Amino acid sequence: MLARLLRWLLLAQVLTGALLGGLIGYATDLASPTALMLTLGLGLLVPLLTSAATVANSLLKSRPAGSGGAWWRAGAGELAAALRVFVLRQPWTLAPPRLQPGLGQQPGIPVLLVHGYICNHRVWDQMAAALRARGHTVLAINLEPLFCSIDRYAPLVEQGVNQLCAQSGAQQVALVGHSMGGLALRAWLRTHGSSRAARVITLGTPHAGTRIAPHAPSANGQQMVWHSRWLQDLAASESPATRALLRIALTPQDNIVYPQREQVLPGAPVTVFDGLGHLQLCLAPAVIAWVLAELAELAELTTTP
Repeated sequence: MLARLLRWLLLAQVLTGALLGGLIGYATDLASPTALMLTLGLGLLVPLLTSAATVANSLLKSRPAGSGGAWWRAGAGELAAALRVFVLRQPWTLAPPRLQPGLGQQPGIPVLLVHGYICNHRVWDQMAAALRARGHTVLAINLEPLFCSIDRYAPLVEQGVNQLCAQSGAQQVALVGHSMGGLALRAWLRTHGSSRAARVITLGTPHAGTRIAPHAPSANGQQMVWHSRWLQDLAASESPATRALLRIALTPQDNIVYPQREQVLPGAPVTVFDGLGHLQLCLAPAVIAWVLAELAELAELTTTP
């Protein structure tokens, strides 16, 4: 569903740029080769400019006082990540997500990857490849419908957990969620319990909500606003044992989820990654290495007598 929507949006942007280029060429009476190059160039440029404007707007809205060079580094990296994910990957996803067995002789704990708002499973390409190389069987699911209550995603997480356990023979899995995906994991814990969760890792998740869209039109958007009733009820439902399963990663330069350093939960350890944007948390080598280290630590704990 999302891939089709993104393809239509890209097509509309390309056609808008091409039409603009054609009109300029006609109005200025350019030679045919020059007019054609202008039409093609603007057709390709408009998606780039749209992505740049979107990222710049989020950076300006979310920038905390006193931020310095790391903020602009994060902005450049976030633009590159947005182009990679929203232009080159997600729109061209035709096949449904599938379970990917781990590589090598040493099997790791199975891992379920859950994306965030207006994303699909292709946001996890780098993470999934790194996990598989370490022997982890991986399943990255899609959260659909796009604009429903986050509680409706709990059955999809349950289905993914069941599939991983059935295919691998494991009794427990590790779960990694980006942004809204982390809230979907917590909603799953509330509904289905924690007995099959060895560790729950969240990246850039709005645990306290975000101020970016206080009047979000969708149900899940409203649930993620700053200090929403849904978030308060979710937090109240969690026991210390559940919180002990959680690991939180955040970035002070998050351009979507802010106030950035407020996205914490009592009893859940927090790791801060400086100089990264929101989407970069799925792609950055430092974050991927941290996730791998968390899972390696988990393996050591389960094998220690």
